[in-house]
Amino acid sequence: MLLERDTELARVDAALRAADSGTSSLILVTGPLGIGRSALLRQLPGLAAGEDVRVLRANAAPMEQDFAFGVVRQLFDSLLTGAPEDDRERRTPEADHITRLLAADTTPSGGGRTGAASETILLGPRSLLADAGPHTRLLILVDDLQWVDVPSLRWLAHLAKRLNGLRAVLVCTLRDGDERACHPLVREVADTSTQVLRPAPLSLDATRTLIQEQYGRPGHEEYARACHEASGGNPLFLMSVLLGMEARGFPPTTEHSGPARSLRPSGLRERLASFLRTQPPAVRDLAAAVAAFGDQGDPALIEQLAGLDENGFGAARRAMYDMGLLADAREPRFIHGVVRDAVESSMSASERERSHTAAADLLYRCGRPAEQVAAHLLAVTTDCRPWSVVVLRAAADTALRRGAPETAARYLRHALLHHHAQDERRARLLIDLATAERGYDPEACERHITQATSLLTTARDRAAAALRIPPALLARASPLATGLLRRSAAELGAPTSLDGPAREMALRIEARLRHHGHESPGELASAAERLREMGEEPSLGSAAERELMAVLLCSGTLTGRLSAAEAARTANRILEREPAASARAHTALPLVVITLFAAESVQGVDSWLSTEQQTRRQNATGADDVLLFAERALVLVSQGRLTQAREHVERAMGLAETDWREMSVIALSSVALELRDPALSERILARARGRRSAGLALAATLQILQASVDAQRGLRARALESLLACGRQLDGSGWQNSALFPWRPHAIGLHHRLGDSRSALCLAEEEHAWATEWGAPTGLGRALRLKGWLHGGEGVPLLREAVEVLRGSAYELELARTLVLLGRQLGNGPEAEAALREAGALAAACGAPWLVERAELGLGTAAPPRKVVLTRSERRVISLVGRGLTNQEIAGELGVSSRAVEKHLTNSYRKLGVSGRHELADALPA
Repeated sequence: MLLERDTELARVDAALRAADSGTSSLILVTGPLGIGRSALLRQLPGLAAGEDVRVLRANAAPMEQDFAFGVVRQLFDSLLTGAPEDDRERRTPEADHITRLLAADTTPSGGGRTGAASETILLGPRSLLADAGPHTRLLILVDDLQWVDVPSLRWLAHLAKRLNGLRAVLVCTLRDGDERACHPLVREVADTSTQVLRPAPLSLDATRTLIQEQYGRPGHEEYARACHEASGGNPLFLMSVLLGMEARGFPPTTEHSGPARSLRPSGLRERLASFLRTQPPAVRDLAAAVAAFGDQGDPALIEQLAGLDENGFGAARRAMYDMGLLADAREPRFIHGVVRDAVESSMSASERERSHTAAADLLYRCGRPAEQVAAHLLAVTTDCRPWSVVVLRAAADTALRRGAPETAARYLRHALLHHHAQDERRARLLIDLATAERGYDPEACERHITQATSLLTTARDRAAAALRIPPALLARASPLATGLLRRSAAELGAPTSLDGPAREMALRIEARLRHHGHESPGELASAAERLREMGEEPSLGSAAERELMAVLLCSGTLTGRLSAAEAARTANRILEREPAASARAHTALPLVVITLFAAESVQGVDSWLSTEQQTRRQNATGADDVLLFAERALVLVSQGRLTQAREHVERAMGLAETDWREMSVIALSSVALELRDPALSERILARARGRRSAGLALAATLQILQASVDAQRGLRARALESLLACGRQLDGSGWQNSALFPWRPHAIGLHHRLGDSRSALCLAEEEHAWATEWGAPTGLGRALRLKGWLHGGEGVPLLREAVEVLRGSAYELELARTLVLLGRQLGNGPEAEAALREAGALAAACGAPWLVERAELGLGTAAPPRKVVLTRSERRVISLVGRGLTNQEIAGELGVSSRAVEKHLTNSYRKLGVSGRHELADALPA
């Protein structure tokens, strides 16, 4: 499909009409690579359809430049073989003689010609054209003038000056920037042209049309813009992108705009590479220099790397810009990433290595940043400069500081390739590599620390190396990490016998080892004893003391051996002394946030996390970012700010899956439980499913979350069975804290709904006893609410007590739930009305519209039923929900994304005024 070339076609058509009256012309079509010169030329014969126009065409090629008169022969073959039968019978002896001369001279071995023969070849073909002229007009098409053989060029130059009287239009294409475009004969033909046509890049509208033609349906606007911007309107680039996207099965939708912008089509790469191989050495050298530097080289550096003087550099740069390979005439920068791929593809492996080695040397001598030099060292495998390891290590430090551990690891692995000695320098490289890997590959981190410790000579160095392994926070520690820590603890000795840095390391190792035993009742009892030994006001002056205290407090919180007030007091002291600008995903400090969440003392955490978010953290990684968003969501949900909590969950969900550590999953799952959004819960479950070495904390949290989803889908018996199994596991490890693992509150409700009120009451008594001992108002108020609910009308005193307790809690949503239940139990009267009105106001402030509606129903002020209009897609999704399918299963059934299913469900919940799947069946319109 030829688009937006009407002007060019009209001008050639006008020239043909002028030729009918005897005015011949030469039209030159120019432009960069891929602009569509040849496509335009192929369209021109259509102008002559049904008219007295004979078309002569020839296509020049680089490989045929040594074949004398090859292009002339192509033209006259099409003239003579395409002539009518009666014209062929009237062919003159002169025509036959010229044909024989041309045929004899179309091989490289044609040899020289006598003067008479050369004159015959130059003048004779024109006479044949003149003979054809009286009967018909001629449209002579020559593609790629720059590749025409010299004898044919001489003839074309001769003809171009003698077109008058032939009733002919000669159209030649010439690519901009080609070295051979400067050949004197090419210039002679070009300078004789009466018109120069330069096709413009395609517009956005043309891009939309091509997308529809390629896919058979319109593309989304963002996708069309992405394809247009990536191609710059160049037809060759644009079609290569569209074909590449279609081959990968990507439909023309908004979500595929990113791949369309970044795609580097292999077919286009090979075509460009083939083209570059035909270019002169100066252009190839400049292209290789631009490819080596990428976006990091300035013109002066590129000029030096290419080995060109100022004039040669300027000429090669102009040629590349004219060819359409550079984005700017002044700045040597490729128009598209595929051009760089093509340049490298056109080079041999040794050529690429030499180019990158020279670039690294040049940047190093100029004092450029280490990462710029290291980028070139990564491409070199056979050569190593004396300064390579130093530069690679410095580059890794820079990458870690900007939060790019995987990039840092690549630099360090390359440095290890060039450092073969088994010495302490290699050990330092291994430790640095492990430090980079701990954020995304803990197993590799442990392996490299193990290798490093065998090369270190002092106990203190080995202990410092072992501490680079991140603590398995509320997860199962690997035997390898535990063994390393135990050996280091034995080598260092007890913390009480040490001072200075050695004591700090010993305390940190003790903290790690104690936390490694957090699933063992015996170890937890030992941690409680250690906590008592430290007194009511333990020293928290050093980072190691704070880390140990964080572990001991978490152990006391899990078992309930501390009260909420005791845990909160010491945990807040830790926050007062701990800087908020540290990377915490690889320390035990996140345990402090968990402790304060369970103790319902998050005011200090909120401001502390806000400060951390505003301060750029050194060595922060994706794991730190996920953890920060998860913790902020946890704090917000504990304050009843559900909308803001959901926003932070979504931000965490948008980050890389590899950065999800156990603590982050636990925090996000706790938030999802409170939000009571099955779609969000299923997304978190899908992200966490299949995690290796999942400890009891993570397994229990996910089990409770899955049971919540099952209950909302109507699978109450299965949900209850899962919750009871979870409770047995937690009890077996001595974990009693229902604020962290609320299996009992969920099981109480399921027991009651399944008709087992006795079991529900037994669990409610256990929950009340624990909550009373723990002492946090939300937990105690929830326990009282559940008991009041189970006792029906007789539970009003318990509900009133729950309300009074919850007024001391920051979690206003639990107070709103209790007030709604109290108002309904009271029935009518001022107290019931006041409770329901307060509940509605609190629920609205928390962002819980489903609870607002329940309060309004109790007051009798709910809006009258409105007509609900569901879209066809929403109805299809809901029907599959009714069959018990998960979001992922529905997505597979309908051939859409899980995100699309979630969107349809969210819209349906809003329209129907329900909070989740479990309420859909009763709310659906007929």
